[in-house]
Amino acid sequence: MIFLLFIQEHHIQTNYGPVSVAVYGDHDKPALVTYPDIALNHMSCFQGLLFCPEAASLLLHNFCIYHISPPGHELGAAPISPNAPIPSVDDLADQVADVLDFFGLGSVMCFGVTAGAYILTLFASKYRERVLGLILVSPLCKGPTWSEWLYSKVTSNLLYYYGMCGLVKESLLQRYFSKEVHLPESDIVQACKSLLDQRQSMNVWRFVQTMNERYDLTERLKQLQCRTLIFVGENSQFHTEAVHMTSKLDRRYCALVEVQACGSLVTEEQPHAMLIPMEYFFMGYGLYRPSQLDCSPRSPLSPFCISPELLSPESMGVKLKPIKTRVRLEV
Repeated sequence: MIFLLFIQEHHIQTNYGPVSVAVYGDHDKPALVTYPDIALNHMSCFQGLLFCPEAASLLLHNFCIYHISPPGHELGAAPISPNAPIPSVDDLADQVADVLDFFGLGSVMCFGVTAGAYILTLFASKYRERVLGLILVSPLCKGPTWSEWLYSKVTSNLLYYYGMCGLVKESLLQRYFSKEVHLPESDIVQACKSLLDQRQSMNVWRFVQTMNERYDLTERLKQLQCRTLIFVGENSQFHTEAVHMTSKLDRRYCALVEVQACGSLVTEEQPHAMLIPMEYFFMGYGLYRPSQLDCSPRSPLSPFCISPELLSPESMGVKLKPIKTRVRLEV
C-alpha cells in the first residue's frame, strides 16, 4: 500500500508524559488526528479503513494523518514505570493539545474510536477553537454504568495478575466485534489477537483504569461548535450510548450512521460502510476524492465554508435509523 511510505514515528514528551504519534502524509495538508480504543493502536484500529483503496484515497489526498497512541500502546512500547501516575481523561485530552502544539497545528479534524472517541470529544469540549469536525465510531460520552465499572474492574484485575490472558483477549474481542466475525473466527479477529499479544499488559491496565474513572460529558456536548459524524454498529455494546450522544448534539450538524451486522470497531469490521458518509461529510469542507479534484488541498480547513443543510441527517439519509450497508453476510 502506498500510504505506508508516508509513516513517521514521533515520540513526544508532553506535560502529561510521553506519547507516540505516527504521521502519514504531507505535513502541508490539513491535519486529521486519530485516537484508538483500549488496547489498540493505529495498526489494529485504523488499518482496515486505510486498506480500503477508496478510503485511503479520500483521507490521504485531503489530510496529513496524525495517529496518537494511548500511552504505552504503540508498536514495540516498553512497560510504563509503575511509579508513573495514571493519567486522568482530562490529562489525555490535554496531552492531545500538547501534540498539536508540538507539530504547530491549529484547528484539526478528529477521528476517534470508543475510548478514543471519548478522549477526542472531551478535547473538543475543552479546546473548541481547535476542532473543526468530529468523526466518532461507537463513542462513549457518559460515565461507566455500575455493570461496566464492575466488568472493567474484573478485566483490570486479570490484566494486573495474569497479563493479556485468554479471558482478557476474549473480553476485548467481544467489545470490538460482532458475533458474526467470531463464528468461525475471521482473519480480522485472528490479526487482532496477534496484535493484542504484543501489548504491554500493564500499559493497557493503566488505560482501562483511566477510562473507568471517566465522567459524563452530556452537558458539554451542547457546547460543541463543530459538525459531528457518528458511526455505530447495530450490534455494538455502545449502541445506546451513540444514540444518546446524537440526541444531545445539534441535529442540524450531527448525523448518526448505524452499520448493519457490525460490532463497535466499524473501521476494521465494515470499513467500506464508512466511505460514502465520510465523503458527504468532507464535501461540506470542500474536500473530495482525487478523481473529483485536480489539486491537493494545502490550506487549513475553514468551518465557514460548510453548508449546514449538506450535513443535516436528512440530507445524508440518516434519521437515527439503520443504513442498510450489507443485505446479507458474505460467506
